[in-house]
Amino acid sequence: MCLFIETIRIENGVIHNLEYHNQRFNSTRRQFFPHAIDLDLGTSIKVPSEGGRIKCRILYNEEIREITYTPYTLRPIHSLQMIHCNSLNYRYKSSSRNELNALFAQRNSCDDVLIVKNGMLTDTSIANIAVGNGSQWFTPAKPLLEGTQRAFLINKGIVIPKDIIVEDIFCYKKIALFNALIPFGELIIPITPQTIVIVRSSENNKLSE
Repeated sequence: MCLFIETIRIENGVIHNLEYHNQRFNSTRRQFFPHAIDLDLGTSIKVPSEGGRIKCRILYNEEIREITYTPYTLRPIHSLQMIHCNSLNYRYKSSSRNELNALFAQRNSCDDVLIVKNGMLTDTSIANIAVGNGSQWFTPAKPLLEGTQRAFLINKGIVIPKDIIVEDIFCYKKIALFNALIPFGELIIPITPQTIVIVRSSENNKLSE
């Protein structure tokens, strides 16, 4: 069985969204290891002394197997290649990203992919998304991965879950990408035919074996 990952943002000595990471970490462990006892990740994380944004990567199965800390730099993303794939399943944040990597390889000249499943927008290869109409932000009701930052934003009323059909993409003005390491509002792309490249597909893409 593969290992799972929690990726946590530590910034200037502060651990962000620990409650949400604990919830997902323990929920995943209960799903795959029914006899596992809930753990508090906060007791295992050693906050680095250096400032800035740190990526804390926790590798685990029934128990925590490894914790690493590395400085994090945001990778610029200015364009998204839309990719249709109905077969992808990434409900749990696992260490195996072969399927996502296969889709990412189809980005052509764009910076990342925007994955469409069953006619609905889901996520990019690295982040949850929200689309804005100028007054509200909506996040896909059925993402590939229910991220911790997404859960926080929904609970705060900052984004609203909604089915977003692919044909409606240009009804919105902007798309925000966010995850545990990228706070909401830090990576926003205007929605235009140049920034969101659409490929029509009558059949879902097949992932590489």
